[in-house]
Amino acid sequence: MAISSKAVPVPDFVPVKRALLSVFDKTGLVEFAKALSERGVELVSTGGSYKALKDAGLAVMDISEVTKFPEIMDGRVKTLHPMVHGGLLSIRDDEDHQKAMADHGITGIDLFCGNLYPFEDVVAEGADYATGIENIDIGGPAMTRAAAKNHAYVSVVTDPADYDTVISELDANGGKAPIALRKKLALKAFARTAAYDAAVSNWMADQLDEDTPAHRAVGGALAEVMRYGENPHQSAGFYVTGEKRPGVATARQLQGKTLSYNNINDTDAAFELVSEFDPAWTSAVAIIKHANPCGVAEAATLEEAYKLALRCDPVSAFGGIVALNQKLDAKTAEEMVKVFTEVIIAPDADEAAQEIIAAKKNLRLLLTGGLADARSKGLAVKSVAGGLLVQSRDNGVIDDLALKVVTKRAPSEQELSDLKFAFRVAKHVKSNAIVYAKDGATVGVGAGQMSRVDSARIAARKALDATEAAGLSDPLTKGCVVASDAFFPFADGLLSAAEAGATAVIQPGGSMRDEDVIAAADEAGLAMVLTGMRHFRH
Repeated sequence: MAISSKAVPVPDFVPVKRALLSVFDKTGLVEFAKALSERGVELVSTGGSYKALKDAGLAVMDISEVTKFPEIMDGRVKTLHPMVHGGLLSIRDDEDHQKAMADHGITGIDLFCGNLYPFEDVVAEGADYATGIENIDIGGPAMTRAAAKNHAYVSVVTDPADYDTVISELDANGGKAPIALRKKLALKAFARTAAYDAAVSNWMADQLDEDTPAHRAVGGALAEVMRYGENPHQSAGFYVTGEKRPGVATARQLQGKTLSYNNINDTDAAFELVSEFDPAWTSAVAIIKHANPCGVAEAATLEEAYKLALRCDPVSAFGGIVALNQKLDAKTAEEMVKVFTEVIIAPDADEAAQEIIAAKKNLRLLLTGGLADARSKGLAVKSVAGGLLVQSRDNGVIDDLALKVVTKRAPSEQELSDLKFAFRVAKHVKSNAIVYAKDGATVGVGAGQMSRVDSARIAARKALDATEAAGLSDPLTKGCVVASDAFFPFADGLLSAAEAGATAVIQPGGSMRDEDVIAAADEAGLAMVLTGMRHFRH
């Protein structure tokens, strides 16, 4: 079926004579409406917006006076009417359109100001299904899209932050809205309704346990225009989805420069990792560089955990990101400011710690108010040429797995504790991942190699460097354990770990050569535990 295509003229300037205001967020509404009214604009409004304007003493017409039809069905139907949409969609320079308006008594609407029911906020607070459905806006998006489509004649304002700009433009152009403004506002409107519909569809897919819906939309609101992306020649923006998950997107930044693209990426990786450690039973610190941990530790205090994490790779920690799972205290802060650090992220920080960090004006301090839930569901999205890869968040937690000892020797209590710790960390290391750990601290990390045996060797080499830096005689890997994010396809990676000093191994298992690897572990006197869960991270 062919779609008609009338050539729509686009005037440079359009007088704003009539405005329809229908908003949920009433921030600045009265002031904006007053400014419009003072410039001779007739005001029409709906429901709560109408009441707010009427109570403020403004001359405003109720939408029912326009439609000649009352609001019905608990407000579900009040603006879905030809008198409204005809006024928004009519082509002012089209004779047929103008005749239809005259025949039916439709008056043009030159400006629509609307924002939507707070669906994202409602469902983020855990609303039940019925409440979520009731908070899906229908009339708002319909009017927004109608006004945006007809931006040749209509200005559509969806963000209170644009109120002052609109008034300034009207003043600068004799009460007329310029085409540049109308186009910019229309773009913002379409982006807003798209993000809104994405939030609704993804929520419904989650409610219905539909992992792969026929269409998948993603959307977010611009939180920051960044100086550049991963590299200076790349443009970038930081968008937030409205998810209430504690982390870099929801954190409060107390001080320091604006976060860069790479800072945000690394800070997210750091906080997601440290959120694996329950603050009720341990203090934990993770130091991240280029999205990989260069040191992670848990201890009785944050100060001790930080020192142990730093010991693992003090060279890479320079210019890194530090994440903590508990409130930052002064003693820990004093240790941290000794090393150049880009970002510190923690649930909270006491006043003394804040004062210490404040002395380093370029050091960013982010407070999240809590930890992310490692078990919570969510989506991970990655772009590829021509498409999106969408998967569920890796919410597997070592404490929930049924571990299986497959070697003749079972791990000791201390080895088992370290094995769990190492596997918890390996989940957040780029594949192929090898993590050496001892006494609740990483002592060597091998990340992102094409060969697992190379990761094992690199981790051992870095452990030797850390040993020398700490002035120790015995290598840090002596008597350690080792975690692999995926199975050992051959025994060589396992034997490399044994050569480094590892006494116990944790890995998912599942290789065709598991029996060979287990036999090699037995021959080397290693204890081996299988988790049954892989943690690839690309």
